Amino acid sequence: MSNAINWHIGCSGFYYKEWKEVFYPKGLAVSKWFGYYANHVNTLESNVSFYRFPSLSMLQKWYRESAPGFSFTVKAPRSITHFKKFVDCKSLLSDFYLVIRDGLQEKLGCVLFQLPPSLGYSEERLQNIICQLDPSFTNIIEFRHPDWWREDVYRTLADKNITFCSQSHPKLSDKVICTSPVMYYRFHGTPELYKSVYSHEFLNRIVDEITRCDKVKDVYLYFNNTMTTAAIEHVRYLQQKLQVHFNDV
Repeated sequence: MSNAINWHIGCSGFYYKEWKEVFYPKGLAVSKWFGYYANHVNTLESNVSFYRFPSLSMLQKWYRESAPGFSFTVKAPRSITHFKKFVDCKSLLSDFYLVIRDGLQEKLGCVLFQLPPSLGYSEERLQNIICQLDPSFTNIIEFRHPDWWREDVYRTLADKNITFCSQSHPKLSDKVICTSPVMYYRFHGTPELYKSVYSHEFLNRIVDEITRCDKVKDVYLYFNNTMTTAAIEHVRYLQQKLQVHFNDV
């Protein structure tokens, strides 16, 4: 099942004290946590870039400390998605794309644009977002208002080869939606956001639905229920289920 698809399975961030002496070995210095993570998991979704514009030096450091074949998803700064809401963002977007490409090079997997829950659907808004995205990147859009779950949105994104971010979230549909050869699914925790543990049955169902999407070639699965050790436990489960062995560990 997993041979025809490239599976990227990781977490939304890596710096969690709850993982100390559970995932991270006892005595491992905090400064070495990322390197340890990047040798046991094959991808990272960076949330830090959402809160502050990413620096080239930070990205280059991650590049050096991660194993060959590791991939990153970088979340766009909230200055673009939440404050400006894609209004007059061309220059800011250009700078963002440039720094993440220069910093992460071939290890840059996806670029995630998470929209605020207050931003409802309109065709004009959708077109404004799409026209500002650089199609040379693997762009993922995560909608947080339920109005965006509609067939015409899926078709429009598919026409532009943009990925609709499927997700498990207490207030949104957990439907697997395929709009490009890249499938992207975020597990935020439900019913309790960032905390709830997922059953193996639920994880299996999502994986099975993804594998039934004929066009999918690359799959990025990220666990954001990181306030406990559930996220890293889910990664381990899916690594075993899908036979995703990374760096021989």
